[in-house]
Amino acid sequence: MLGIDPGLRTTGWGVIDVDGATLHYVASGTIKTDAADSGSLPSRLKIIFDGVREIVARYTPHCASVEIVFVNVNPQSTLLLGQARGAAITALVSAGVEVAEYTALQMKKAVVGHGQARKEQVQQMVSRLLALPGLPGKDAADALGLAVCHAHAARSFAAIERATQRVRRTQSQYKGGRSH
Repeated sequence: MLGIDPGLRTTGWGVIDVDGATLHYVASGTIKTDAADSGSLPSRLKIIFDGVREIVARYTPHCASVEIVFVNVNPQSTLLLGQARGAAITALVSAGVEVAEYTALQMKKAVVGHGQARKEQVQQMVSRLLALPGLPGKDAADALGLAVCHAHAARSFAAIERATQRVRRTQSQYKGGRSH
């Protein structure tokens, strides 16, 4: 499972394996676009796209979770971040990876227990949950947090899906609000 914390300058990523309820750290890091000319948005987006494709090729995740962009005070920053996010999602989808999306609030609630957690708290909890020897970088910790969030949510979604399949009627038709 792959988590992506998109950013125009630094995109965090983290890969975990899920074995039942047990989570195992595989790898994490960042994709930095500093090598591109700071005024060249297309070059930065290509670095993000290529970087995500390389991660997918190397670790072959079956699914990924990407942070949903929130609206900043500065609309221009929001637009730029959205484009970085789009480059990452496009790289994932073009590689055939299923994509789930979570807000930072959802990730923080899943990992730390409350949505107002600071980056340092996310780093500490990710380190504990994945039994890491040290703290991951902030962007990588957020990405690992997204992967952990999706690992827990996916188990719940699968349980709900199994339960609804058992009670689903195949012969009923609904007409005028009544079941026949």
